[in-house]
Amino acid sequence: MLKTFVIAENRRGLLIRDGRLIEVLEPGRRVRWDALGRTTCEIHEARGVFTSPWAEIMAKRHPELAARNLETVRVGEGEVAVVSLDGRAELIVRPGQTMYVWKVLQDVAVTRINALEAPRLSKAELVAYEKAVSAAQRTTPPIGVVSVGQSEAGLVFFDGELVETLTPGRYGYWQIGRTVTSKTFDLRPLPLEVTAQEILTKDKVSLRVTLTSFVKVADVRKAALSTPDYMLHLYKLVQFAVREAIGGRTLDDVLSDRVSVDKQIVDHVRREMGDIGVEIAELGVKDVILPGDMRALLNRVVDAEKTAQANLIRRREETAATRSLLNTARLMEDNPTLLRLKELEALERVTDRIGRIDVHASSGEGLNAVLDRLVSLKARD
Repeated sequence: MLKTFVIAENRRGLLIRDGRLIEVLEPGRRVRWDALGRTTCEIHEARGVFTSPWAEIMAKRHPELAARNLETVRVGEGEVAVVSLDGRAELIVRPGQTMYVWKVLQDVAVTRINALEAPRLSKAELVAYEKAVSAAQRTTPPIGVVSVGQSEAGLVFFDGELVETLTPGRYGYWQIGRTVTSKTFDLRPLPLEVTAQEILTKDKVSLRVTLTSFVKVADVRKAALSTPDYMLHLYKLVQFAVREAIGGRTLDDVLSDRVSVDKQIVDHVRREMGDIGVEIAELGVKDVILPGDMRALLNRVVDAEKTAQANLIRRREETAATRSLLNTARLMEDNPTLLRLKELEALERVTDRIGRIDVHASSGEGLNAVLDRLVSLKARD
């Protein structure tokens, strides 16, 4: 009895008789004698990875068939293999894995890398192998990618151990036999806002104080290793410093000498902070918030002070004006011509507000009488 098997161009057939692999059938119409019906044919896609259980059987029991059809990739400890199909990296094989790749329709190339001795990928390798990472379909990708932005610095850790400091750019590391983690730091001054907190002054007045600071990382290694979170560390230090500075002063001292308060807070923070690779560019009190009743009382005090200052200024001006008038009167007493000029000035001011003045000379009084009645400083000679 004859059996006919049709194999497509992109496939291969596995001829199996009584559970044993006999032959790999090429594309086309294939006729085989099978009198007892013991022969079957499994047809498989002849591209990419051959995942059938027959792949291992072929490699171990029929090495001549495997050599013609498959590329066997076995990876030892500490190594990684990159499988390229038609010149493009497609698959990454981890240590301890074995992968069988069809090579009848594609050019297969295998690149073996010692991931323990050369953990970092070059730029070209990272670009070429990134696509192959997804093809591996593992929970943990074989390549750890670290991106460091502009104005940043990066730190790379292997199993928690700091191994390298990075400048801005994109980097790749083999995660073979290790776990790669990273941490980035912004090197620009960053604002640190200390929110309002209740503080009792020396004279038992409750205040709420808000502070603003600018923090800059000077040494990324120290900033990463000295404290778990340098921003939180500084936040707590500023809180302690402001309590010490405000609690040792009265309300008047706090409101009148903000410069001294800021200086004490900065000195305390820098002294207690130590060398953690961080610099404080600026630190100062932003807002001082008083309770409602205390704010109203201070407003009344300020209003009274301003009113007293206004009264004092007014009295000074009145005294100066009186003194000026006295000096003018003394000058006019000794100088008749000056007195006459003042009389004419008085007449000019009067005529500005009166539309018409009639002076009758027949009465015998004339203009002199009008001036004498307008301004009488002393009797005429």
